[in-house]
This record gives sequence, C-alpha cells and structure tokens, in this order.
Amino acid sequence: METILIFGAIFLASGLKVIKQYEKGVKFTLGKYSGIMNPGLRFIIPVIQSMERTDMRIKTVDVPRQETMTKDNISVKVNAVIYFRINDAARSVIEIEDYFYAVSQLAQTSMRNIIGEITLDEVLSKRNEISQKIKIIVDKASDPWGIDVTSVELKDVELPEDLKRVMAKQAEAEREKRAVIIKAEGEVIASTNLTKAAHTLSRAPGALHLRTLQTLNDLSSDQSNTIIFAMPLEILKAFEGYKEKKQHG
Repeated sequence: METILIFGAIFLASGLKVIKQYEKGVKFTLGKYSGIMNPGLRFIIPVIQSMERTDMRIKTVDVPRQETMTKDNISVKVNAVIYFRINDAARSVIEIEDYFYAVSQLAQTSMRNIIGEITLDEVLSKRNEISQKIKIIVDKASDPWGIDVTSVELKDVELPEDLKRVMAKQAEAEREKRAVIIKAEGEVIASTNLTKAAHTLSRAPGALHLRTLQTLNDLSSDQSNTIIFAMPLEILKAFEGYKEKKQHG
C-alpha cells in the first residue's frame, strides 16, 4: 500500500509544471492541441498530456552576410539583424518547426531581392527604407507562424576593394575642388578689401605715410628681419616741388 502511495505521489508530481512569467505553455492531450497554459504552477496529466514551452520575449536573429548584385551590376556584401517576438504561442509550435531558421532565411531572400532592384547609391543612402521593406515582407510571411517582426536593421554594407579606392579618390578630388573654390573666394574678398583700403588711403593726405611707418614699426620688433625702406610717393613729390621752387626763386 505504501509503495502504491509513493508511486502515486511521484506520478502526480511529474505532472506539475512551473511556467515562468515570460513563457507560455502549449498543451497537447493525446498529441492534439488542447490549450494554452499561462505563467504559474500548472498541472498536466502524465503520459496523456504534454507541454511545449514558448519564450514570449523579443528575439534577435543575425542575418548572415549576403553577397548581392545591385541594379547597376555592382557586387556588395550586406548583413542585417532582425528583432521579432511571438504573439501566438500555439502557431509558433504547430505551424513551424524552427522559426529562428525560417525567419533568417526569409530575411536573406528578401534582402537579396530588394537590393537587386536598386542602385548602389540607393543602397548607401536609403538604408532605413530598405530595412523597412525587409520588415514588411518578413512580417507578412511569418504571420501564419504567430510571429510579429518588430524591426529590421541593416548593419554593414561592404563594397569591393577597387570600388573603395575609386570612391576614396573621388572624395579626395572633391575636397581639393572645394579647397580651390574657398581659396578663390578668399582672394576675391581680400582684393575687394585691398581696393577699399587703397581708396581710403588715397583720399586722406599723409595716410599712406603713416601706414608705412606703422608697418616699419611692426617689422622692427623682430631683429631677424631685414628692412628695405620704400620712400612714399608723397615725399618724393614734396622734394620735387621744393626743388622747383628753389630753382625759380
């Protein structure tokens, strides 16, 4: 009798199941789906019933790097990451054997198809739009499996080495072009300012002489400078006028 009681207690204890907060249990009775078991302490009839646990948390799938040809016949390597969660535990167990593998394969196929329809410039500049298109396709295809795709992110777009070198040269040429333009604009501004300064100095008597003296003062502060004194035209004209006056006198 005691043996029977012990055996019965063990039999009943084997039917106790603890389902965690982030899980749901898919219950089967004689192999047929018979309901969902929520978190907490639950009981199933041993031998007759069984349970499959389903993790309801957000999951991450790393889509392997894919070599794909763009619309303009340029080979690129692209990889991505997918975030999804199960919204129907029963379907995720009954309708699909390995949803991780299935979602990854769906994403790979969708990514190759989408990139094959656009140019390289669009691949590099419209990554968010590409990610959104992949999300829509994978989400729709995985709906029958009870899966909800929350987001898709393109991680890396790897270009061929020869194309990288060409783009680097193009970027360098663009920088040099910009530098030449900036320098030319600076010279235009400088020449305009010089014209204004010359006009101002020519209108003020003695201003050019004062500016020359100020420049000489600045240069004399450094003993390593050799100064060649330039005589202002105003002084030469003054000497000529004095000479003519003396001759007539």
